[in-house]
Amino acid sequence: MLQAYNVYEDRCPTRMVLDRLADKWALLILDRLESGPVRFNHLRRDIKGISQKVLSQTLKKLERDGLLSRAVFPTVPVTVEYALTPLGRTLTQTVAALAHWAEHNMDAVLAAQDAYDASADR
Repeated sequence: MLQAYNVYEDRCPTRMVLDRLADKWALLILDRLESGPVRFNHLRRDIKGISQKVLSQTLKKLERDGLLSRAVFPTVPVTVEYALTPLGRTLTQTVAALAHWAEHNMDAVLAAQDAYDASADR
């Protein structure tokens, strides 16, 4: 029997998942993996501003949550590749919508911020 979860309850474990998915780095990683497996260093180059440490930590959390898989290839140096799992694939449309919403609406957000700041100064 499936357990019923309520995201509005403070002790609901869904809060942890929502917290993870609300992280900008997690969203960018999941969106980047939508087109197929990607190597660690390629992710680091593609996602500007993310440190190696934060990338590694975020990848581990997403792997633990079952959203991505990690494959290690015995090359010199070792090659590590990440891919979305079937569970992670269920998020691709949602993640893309969130990530790219910001791109498409940034001018409107900046205008709203300017208007708010101008009215707050009065």
